[in-house]
Amino acid sequence: MSMPTSAHKPNILESMLARQAALILDGGLATELERRGADLNHALWSAKMLVDNPQIIRDVHLDYLRAGADIITSASYQGSRAGFEAVGLDHAQSDDLLRTSVRLAVEARDIYMQEEGAQFRLAPLVAASIGPYGATLADGSEYHGNYAIGDDALVEFHRERLAVLASAGADLLAIETIPSLQEAQAVISALDHFPGTPAWLSFSCGDALQICHGEPFAHCAQVVSAHPQVVAVGVNCSNPDNIEPLLRSVRALGTPLVVYPNSGERWDAANHCWRGRGRSLEQAEGWFAAGARLIGGCCRVGPDAISALRATLLK
Repeated sequence: MSMPTSAHKPNILESMLARQAALILDGGLATELERRGADLNHALWSAKMLVDNPQIIRDVHLDYLRAGADIITSASYQGSRAGFEAVGLDHAQSDDLLRTSVRLAVEARDIYMQEEGAQFRLAPLVAASIGPYGATLADGSEYHGNYAIGDDALVEFHRERLAVLASAGADLLAIETIPSLQEAQAVISALDHFPGTPAWLSFSCGDALQICHGEPFAHCAQVVSAHPQVVAVGVNCSNPDNIEPLLRSVRALGTPLVVYPNSGERWDAANHCWRGRGRSLEQAEGWFAAGARLIGGCCRVGPDAISALRATLLK
């Protein structure tokens, strides 16, 4: 399934939401890969498996579909030319790995759709992940957005990846974990180069009012949702305790709201470990009541939690 080419395309999510009250997203990819034994202690993080073991990525996608995900997200979050070149790959090889990330998700969907019972569900979508610039630095800066890079360079960084992923065969883009309004504006400026390519954009938020860089979430969501190619806006990789007030602050936007927080544990970038108690998706009914229509999980949320989420929201 390829992306629409018309700049006046319908919202790709609207027809699905007309048939189903909420769309279930998948959970964390990297942390699920680690649970299965993958060593991601590397600057490429989950993208390392595109080189070392692509089969395990497809297996994770397939398990999320079997758990009930309506949308799965490619393993391209931390992939970039700069990141791949740092491990000795050239531009062509780097771009091919980004395309491979989408192909693996599409293959998983194709396998799933041949399985018994799949025809009774909505046909799942594949979202190509576009992570923040800070993710490629592997220094935790995606959690604050204080980058030593100018606006033009930031736009070009995202345009370069979008040029590959917008034509790789996904249904839409998942622009995710964006920590600052500056980066949000940069990536939607880059999106202008690919008219007709739908995308959601989700911010990482540090509390119940602000995104990680400190700007008000409600203002950032309003700015982003005005872009004609943005089909949903919301929050990901953030503390689940902050999600409901964040959603209530933007429910009047009229744009579908997307939310996929982490488990509630906190990533300690200095010591490379998770801290705190995992609460998975136990507050999801409140998020739905607050206006969220695309709901899933991020870090430390696995297929079992997604299965329970579907059972809770789509009774």
